[in-house]
Amino acid sequence: MQNDIPDELEQEQALPASKTRRKHAMHALQELGEQLVALDSKQITEIDLPEILLDAILEAKRLTKHGARRRQLQYIGKLMRDIDAAPIQEKISAFQSTGVKHTAWLHLLENWRERLMTDEAAFTEFGQHYPHADLHRLRTLARNAHKEKLAGKPQKSFRALFQELRTVIPENTTSNLS
Repeated sequence: MQNDIPDELEQEQALPASKTRRKHAMHALQELGEQLVALDSKQITEIDLPEILLDAILEAKRLTKHGARRRQLQYIGKLMRDIDAAPIQEKISAFQSTGVKHTAWLHLLENWRERLMTDEAAFTEFGQHYPHADLHRLRTLARNAHKEKLAGKPQKSFRALFQELRTVIPENTTSNLS
């Protein structure tokens, strides 16, 4: 009786995938194709794609009508069945994680700018986190930005403060979200 169990498993594995599983796989490839279409041209060239798939992606970017675009995305999904999608997915994930890190860094800069403009004690904390920063320059920019905001003037110092923070806080730093 125990010999029958492995035979049943072998028979189950030998069966072709169900129609539902094949459809799920096709939809996953089509979604991956949609992600490829959403990338910018520079990112697309960084991915090693077959020429026919690259042409289909560029065509999908050009299309604006919903029906035509949908059909083109289905065609991209069909083309993706013949290639290994794992490296493409890894590259897209890398692009997306880089975008998330960059966004987090920009939020960090904005939070510090707002705190420096409204809270005098924030300068001490900022100086502890970033000892190489020119606190005198930051104080002047923050004070001027605050005055410009109250007076309704163009926010020249507001932008200058952000640029100064960009030079002080490295982009790979997102842990000092104070």
